[in-house]
Amino acid sequence: MAEVGEIIEGCRLPVLRRNQDNEDEWPLAEILSVKDISGRKLFYVHYIDFNKRLDEWVTHERLDLKKIQFPKKEAKTPTKNGLPGSRPGSPEREVKRKVEVVSPATPVPSETAPASVFPQNGSARRAVAAQPGRKRKSNCLGTDEDSQDSSDGIPSAPRMTGSLVSDRSHDDIVTRMKNIVCIELGRHRLKPWYFSPYPQELTTLPVLYLCEFCLKYGRSLKCLQRHLTKCDLRHPPGNEIYRKGTISFFEIDGRKNKSYSQNLCLLAKCFLDHKTLYYDTDPFLFYVMTEYDCKGFHIVGYFSKEKESTEDYNVACILTLPPYQRRGYGKLLIEFSYELSKVEGKTGTPEKPLSDLGLLSYRSYWSQTILEILMGLKSESGERPQITINEISEITSIKKEDVISTLQYLNLINYYKGQYILTLSEDIVDGHERAMLKRLLRIDSKCLHFTPKDWSKRGKW
Repeated sequence: MAEVGEIIEGCRLPVLRRNQDNEDEWPLAEILSVKDISGRKLFYVHYIDFNKRLDEWVTHERLDLKKIQFPKKEAKTPTKNGLPGSRPGSPEREVKRKVEVVSPATPVPSETAPASVFPQNGSARRAVAAQPGRKRKSNCLGTDEDSQDSSDGIPSAPRMTGSLVSDRSHDDIVTRMKNIVCIELGRHRLKPWYFSPYPQELTTLPVLYLCEFCLKYGRSLKCLQRHLTKCDLRHPPGNEIYRKGTISFFEIDGRKNKSYSQNLCLLAKCFLDHKTLYYDTDPFLFYVMTEYDCKGFHIVGYFSKEKESTEDYNVACILTLPPYQRRGYGKLLIEFSYELSKVEGKTGTPEKPLSDLGLLSYRSYWSQTILEILMGLKSESGERPQITINEISEITSIKKEDVISTLQYLNLINYYKGQYILTLSEDIVDGHERAMLKRLLRIDSKCLHFTPKDWSKRGKW
């Protein structure tokens, strides 16, 4: 059995952790860093095949030294895509991607063919016809929603032309480790999930204090209190373009409010792994969602988008802060982004790759929105109601490719008598109705006061 003193960066071994059911488990983990505090060694571990937000510092008591795997010795620094590796001693790390694709042999539904109702085993409600004259092969290579792999459902070679896509080939030991212990934001204390490039001198503090209105950071509570006596903001800078009840949205120009936008990016990077941080915020608009009380407008989440997107992206980064997650705010942010696209008269899609949580939220939103359209169809003259993929896209502003992939993910596409149909079974209808009963937060388009700008004219910047 190995000794504690023999453990070095790059070693792999089982590490004790508690799972979601509060049960002990021993997943394989990699040692990313070792530090000595008052003669006691601590080890920063990354659990293999788990999301990086679960990485943590552990003591040697949680390590299974009997099953340790020492790093392979390499004569030269390993390379990845022609770039130097971050640690020469580490075992080769494989990036696993689950791919959601349509087989080349699988016909894709026509975007313009009309939809019609078709009963299936007496239990179906509606169906959409697609393209006639093709062989049936409608099973989608779906993916497991519980997967921790954040590239789940994203093509194996996503386009990396998006504005904020992080080039993972430049990952190194510094950016792979969380560097902020805790953030105090208003009445909440947040534990960051990932690295964020706050100034180096702030990373040794037990708590980083942020003004919840302007997001400026301070070293101590006294610094924050002194700042609050001078800070006049009680809401994000920019224009309030939506208000209903206690929920408001503010539009912030990354050029006009550069300091706030940069501070927002720094905070967001603590909880977003797949986007890189740009200090040049000029090309972006930020839409911040807030909740109002007597003390002011408190940030709940936000999304950013490019002023000009050649890829039809209507979202670059999107985040609901941890204290507000699992309360319907994520879908509200997504719904608002598509509401803006409707006003702009465009279809949109989020920038890829999505995080694992982002992918689940978008899948759920797309599914509910499309099913809402299909279930609302009315039959005319006793015939089955009809609709095309293009019409669904125009009504919802969801890009056609996302409409098709969602229909395939729901496994609704079937082939019958020379045409493709989408069959809604009782199970899908009942599941959708239950989900919509829980979805209490919705965007009211009457409360939106938004005039899109033509950003192609540089003078508007």
